[in-house]
Amino acid sequence: MIEYLRIVHALFNALVAVLFFYQGWLGLTIRRARRSHASIPLAAVKRHRKIGPVLVSLGGLGFLIGMILVIIDTGRILFYPLHLFIGLTIVVFLIGTFLISRRIRRPDSPYRTPHFILGICILLLYLFQSFLGLGILF
Repeated sequence: MIEYLRIVHALFNALVAVLFFYQGWLGLTIRRARRSHASIPLAAVKRHRKIGPVLVSLGGLGFLIGMILVIIDTGRILFYPLHLFIGLTIVVFLIGTFLISRRIRRPDSPYRTPHFILGICILLLYLFQSFLGLGILF
């Protein structure tokens, strides 16, 4: 049973990672338009704002499910320490990005760049975490 749950965990987090890359693409589209003083793609803005909080929740859920699976499977939370700490870092960055996004109110907000940088870090960490996870799965 645990083997199937590990695969479900991997597929769930792979889907979440793909959705985060879509979210990043939306954010980059908005950022490029804003920086080039072009018209803002309002549909992309609406989607980016709507999907963001959901993805933060899904990212946290994926982390918690993974942690529970490791505890059930091995009895030790630190059985895969690097995977755990990268996952925890992703969750902290997700929360930080979400909190920063709540402060973005105007086009020239100083919070846009930290939001962008944390978003890029999240995507890079998801890539690294995926490779670590594949090594654990196989």
